[in-house]
Amino acid sequence: MKLFGSSGIRGLANVEITPFLAQRVGAAIASQFDGGAVLVGRDTRLSGEMLEAALTSGIVSCGVVAGTLGIVPTPVVAWLTREMKAEAGVVISASHNPPQYNGFKVFDSTSMAYNEEQQERLEKLIEGSNFRTSRWDGVGRVEAVDARRLYVDAIVPERGLSLNWKVVCDLFNGATCTIASDVYDELGCEATLINAQPDGRFPAGNPEPNERSLMRLGEMVKKMGADIGFGFDGDGDRMMPVDENGHILSPDRVLAAYARHVVKEKGGGVVVTHIGASMSVQESVEGVGGTLVRTKVGDVHITEAMIKHSAVFGGEPVGAWIHPEIHLCPDGILSALKLMIALEDEETTLSEFIADIPKYPTLRTKIKCPNEMKDSAMNTVSKNYHKKIGEVKEISTVDGVHLGLDDGWVLIRPSGTEPLIRITVETRNLERTRELLDSCKRFVNEVLEGKH
Repeated sequence: MKLFGSSGIRGLANVEITPFLAQRVGAAIASQFDGGAVLVGRDTRLSGEMLEAALTSGIVSCGVVAGTLGIVPTPVVAWLTREMKAEAGVVISASHNPPQYNGFKVFDSTSMAYNEEQQERLEKLIEGSNFRTSRWDGVGRVEAVDARRLYVDAIVPERGLSLNWKVVCDLFNGATCTIASDVYDELGCEATLINAQPDGRFPAGNPEPNERSLMRLGEMVKKMGADIGFGFDGDGDRMMPVDENGHILSPDRVLAAYARHVVKEKGGGVVVTHIGASMSVQESVEGVGGTLVRTKVGDVHITEAMIKHSAVFGGEPVGAWIHPEIHLCPDGILSALKLMIALEDEETTLSEFIADIPKYPTLRTKIKCPNEMKDSAMNTVSKNYHKKIGEVKEISTVDGVHLGLDDGWVLIRPSGTEPLIRITVETRNLERTRELLDSCKRFVNEVLEGKH
């Protein structure tokens, strides 16, 4: 596909993601239905209103109502699409990408992001411009919808929380600015929200909670003596926690600990994650009688596998966790709440919760690669990896090239959202991991230079 990557359609605003494309996307989505409604939400990016206007014009031109939700997190759009029985939902966002990017993510009536088959069908409609436009007296309309409260009421449990939590959250000026305060007020938490003003310039930095960007949150948690901290990405489908000591934790270890908790609570079950998650996730799930299934990177692939295997939980180490008992979209605010409930249930702190999860050194890097070179580069990698990696126990090409080694693994895969090739290495020894990562970097650079 030319438009869709691993997380919807994404690119530079007003360069690749233009109003002209937005209108065609809207018309293509609406052309699949005979009337009904499509919900539209957006994050705080400056180009969001422009793209919303174009997208909704395409929707209504095909006789469908466009329900505009304003600035709301992605999971709110997904959940409301199902609850309000809309035909589809669209989020205008580029998630954690810098402010000059934007994009579209489409959800079906079940709250699940469009899978590859649905994306391919939609892309053909967009490229062919074969839209089912309406007569002048049959066009749809745009209706502003404020339904955030429905979502808040749905995710906040009746039992509430048992403890008087003191929480600090970094909202990165993103979409969670419109809902986090309501959720924590309803829970009765003492919540301090930083970077809580919606601002599409992202003055607090790129809205991506990671080890570097979470340092200010960690300092705030420690300074205030808070119980826990959470960082949320630009569209609110990711959550990254900081423990009570202000420490920034390995996202793989947190995922492993929470997955283990769910499996113990359910008395078994399937957990789904992607091919690049740590060995610790598998060991933690299997250690309490669960089964781990791995997929391609991307929440839609995880969700599909969760449905297929009736999974009890699924997620990516970047903090995109899916709770199928609520809905089928990764949800940062919900995940933060679920983690707090798990800590209460186990009567523990976050640092204690993950204390016995193995600390396997996992290193990641990325190398620039034009999109048009990705296929040939990965083909060369799959044929020549033995020259640099050494003896391999098993190889998987479910997503890029995953090489299983005696003491760990290597994953080399093209990014689905940026012109990059990503490399992830994990072994049981830090020095070995560093050496292997350096070898992989040299190998991929040589491939891109045509030396293999």
